[in-house]
Amino acid sequence: MRVVAGVDVGSTTIKVTVYDGRAMEHRMVLAGWNPREEAKALLTKVVKEWQIAIDDLAAIVGTGYGRANLPFAARPLTEITCHARGAEYLSPGVRTVIDIGGQDAKAIRLAAGRVEEFVMNDKCAAGTGRFVQVMANALGFDVASVAQLALKPGEEACSISAMCTVFAESEAVGLLHRGHSPRAIMAGIYAAIASRVIGMADKIAPCGPVVFTGGVARNEALGRALSERLGLELVVPSKALYAGSIGAALYAWEQGETKEAND
Repeated sequence: MRVVAGVDVGSTTIKVTVYDGRAMEHRMVLAGWNPREEAKALLTKVVKEWQIAIDDLAAIVGTGYGRANLPFAARPLTEITCHARGAEYLSPGVRTVIDIGGQDAKAIRLAAGRVEEFVMNDKCAAGTGRFVQVMANALGFDVASVAQLALKPGEEACSISAMCTVFAESEAVGLLHRGHSPRAIMAGIYAAIASRVIGMADKIAPCGPVVFTGGVARNEALGRALSERLGLELVVPSKALYAGSIGAALYAWEQGETKEAND
């Protein structure tokens, strides 16, 4: 039995996908302070359930922020390449991928499953999962509940002008002190994030179908704000969180096939 793995080492979490050409299995763990060891421990645990060891894997492809720090991965690939491949696998025919992770956001335009153009914001936490987490905490929400947030009838979102994490947190606290509800402030934060992310995505002329991937894709409230700002429906696959590791596993599978053909 030939088995391969894709390992996506992000800034916040590590995702592993194991694939044998038919079945896929996915796991995630927090990156912690030693992502290389966390990634190895997670991969060891997953493949053990397949009754094999890491050394038995036919190929391992690493991707994400920490892809260069995976000595057991034979080949690193960029997250753009792997997220695009994973999104196409999860939603065949996708033309645009919007991926928001813990510390970056990216938009990728595809044609026939291949990357045509992409744009990425990895210099600032604004519009990322970390930004959402900080704002939610400042307003007394937990991240899970804020993902389902919806305004009450007649309630309007506040206008948020700052997108620097520190200044936006101060602005949110100021709005609280002026009597605005945390819900209306958070809705304003989502609208501001959507404007920033779609403003970035506009550089690649996004078109449908659009797939939303990454850890923040589980946030339904932000998904609605992005869809409204974009003017297109967002598809959120059930395995959207694992798009990067899925793409890496698929490339690992092809790498193994090439190796066998050359052997």
